[in-house]
Amino acid sequence: MTDLSHYRNIGIFAHVDAGKTTTTERILNLTGKTHKIGEVHDGEATTDFMDQERERGITIQSAATTCFWKDHRLNIIDTPGHVDFTIEVYRSLKVLDGGVGVFCGSGGVEPQSETNWRYANESEVARIILVNKLDRIGADFYRVVEQVEKVLGANPLVMVLPIGIEDDFIGVIDLLTRKAWIWDDSGDPHNYRLEDVPADMADKVEEYREKLIETAVEQDDDLMEAYLEGEEPSIDDLKRCIRKGTIALDFFPTYCGSAFKNKGVQLVLDAVVDYLPSPTDVEPQPEVDLEGNETGEKAIVDPSRPARALAFKIMDDRFGALTFTRIYSGTIKKGDNLLNTYTGKTERIGRIVEMHADSREELDSCQAGDIVAFVGLKNTQTGHTLCDPDHPATLEPMVFPDPVISIAIKPKDKGGSEKMGIALNKMMQEDPSFRVETDEESGETIIKGMGELHLDIKVDILKRTHGVDVEVGKPQVAYRETITQRIEDSYTHKKQTGGSGQFAKIDYVIEPGETNSGFTFESAVTGGNVPREFWPAVEKGFKLSMDEGVLAGFPLLDVKITLTDGAFHAVDSSAVAYEIAAKGAYRQSIPKAGPQLLEPIMKVDVFTPEDHVGDVIGDLNRRRGMIKSQEPGPTGVRVKADAPLSEMFGYIGDLRTMTSGRGQFSMEFAHYAPCPKNVAEEVIKETKERKEAG
Repeated sequence: MTDLSHYRNIGIFAHVDAGKTTTTERILNLTGKTHKIGEVHDGEATTDFMDQERERGITIQSAATTCFWKDHRLNIIDTPGHVDFTIEVYRSLKVLDGGVGVFCGSGGVEPQSETNWRYANESEVARIILVNKLDRIGADFYRVVEQVEKVLGANPLVMVLPIGIEDDFIGVIDLLTRKAWIWDDSGDPHNYRLEDVPADMADKVEEYREKLIETAVEQDDDLMEAYLEGEEPSIDDLKRCIRKGTIALDFFPTYCGSAFKNKGVQLVLDAVVDYLPSPTDVEPQPEVDLEGNETGEKAIVDPSRPARALAFKIMDDRFGALTFTRIYSGTIKKGDNLLNTYTGKTERIGRIVEMHADSREELDSCQAGDIVAFVGLKNTQTGHTLCDPDHPATLEPMVFPDPVISIAIKPKDKGGSEKMGIALNKMMQEDPSFRVETDEESGETIIKGMGELHLDIKVDILKRTHGVDVEVGKPQVAYRETITQRIEDSYTHKKQTGGSGQFAKIDYVIEPGETNSGFTFESAVTGGNVPREFWPAVEKGFKLSMDEGVLAGFPLLDVKITLTDGAFHAVDSSAVAYEIAAKGAYRQSIPKAGPQLLEPIMKVDVFTPEDHVGDVIGDLNRRRGMIKSQEPGPTGVRVKADAPLSEMFGYIGDLRTMTSGRGQFSMEFAHYAPCPKNVAEEVIKETKERKEAG
């Protein structure tokens, strides 16, 4: 039996370029997993093993790896930072017990860090913070700590202070032990010496140490009382309190260093072991029935209970399909049959492997607390639960956002269609935020995703990994429609052609719903004019019609429909007749309810050198952007704005031109908003022309 208290399932997450992958590389080197250190900027990082990752120097897929530190087993997932791949972060956080949030010492709390932090809050994941890249120009540890408080609304518990900054950054002071860790310039993380606190930092160390102790002892009334009476708690007591507060999300132990220069990483590893929870320290996953209602049961982390496991990532590689899975309870052996509660089919577990980036180790069994990959599962997809067939239960599934951008693709050569279909199918299984549809009218294949970069990389993967060359159409925006006026109306469906007829009459009110309410339906019918058993049919008829709006055929959002009255016929009325009546009512009434086109608005965050701020803001205004704020930083200005997605295509090229290559930006979906009249007319015209041409 493995001691689960020595397990740590952790993820490393942050904004693009804050140094997550480099930090993971250092951890693997320090724990003896790799002997040569791979660098991201040389395209040599261990966990970045896709060609696209090595070329662009960014992480796209979350990579899983296992290593050991001080008799503790660390299962680490290195997640991407780019906003188009947040889905990877979200699903990784879902199965982790703890995380390391990495922030850039000069960039501070950047937009993607905010999104990832929000995901981690929603998943209630305990975290420690690493302020990285303190060797960079403009780095400022204290400013980043302040940003964590202000921007993220979090409570950072400062555990170490930096010695020197930028080029003079040489090490850190551990506030608990009052020892200075100083590294030499060899770049070897093991070449450090422990010294006393430098005299010029003594006052600052005492000030921060006092804050640390005061925050920690709040977790234990007896210690707090003793401390107020002048008795300082022991380091072991303090560590116990810090662990308790970290797991309760009361505060986040905060460290600093430079992963690239190999300074400060050991203390982060110690903190993972000392303060982050083991699988048994976190709240067990709630179990739900097949309808998604909580059963009140929990998947308790215990190898002797019935098996419960959640598939959180599918990856195809040269050995076959890998299904990354977190085991929540029970023990799973090679050859076991598990039930997939989503498909209702059983899957045989042929091979179990433990991953180290892209190499693997075969296992005979795995148990509660493990993160492993199963090889060759046929029907299991992201978010599916695998469980003991004799004791079935479903774990809370994952919810994925809808794509906001689509492009049409077609293979360059005639024979490529089938190959492209198989490849796209595999890619959809790997990434639930990537969707594929066939336009029935034009026969085109439409791929949909979370942003331009997302789809760019998918096209690249098609070409390189699957050998399918495709022609790419113009990006299309996922518009929506809604209504602006309340309308009362009536519709009768009557059909009499020999034999039994069809009859249904409905009176109804159609009105704009609350923002983000989607579709709501209620019945206010009294006296049985429309019998209760037909209400669901009326709802179904309206709901199915919502997929196609009356302006340009985009789905309809935020509409409330109330069934107020109607009539029925004892013989001719049926559920089908009422469903047809609702569809007819939709076509009759929606055009009269002030239909309006909605466009996706993106939250845009632009970083620009100070001398180009005017150009950037002017350009955003031309793109119908609403400037929200400007925040000056040490190396430039961050401009936050809301802008319509349709105006932001190709923005990265324009931004680089404006800022001589120094500007950066990120963008994520914010909400839908009404389209200006001239834009709406253009979109409606284009959509109609496209349909006619198709």
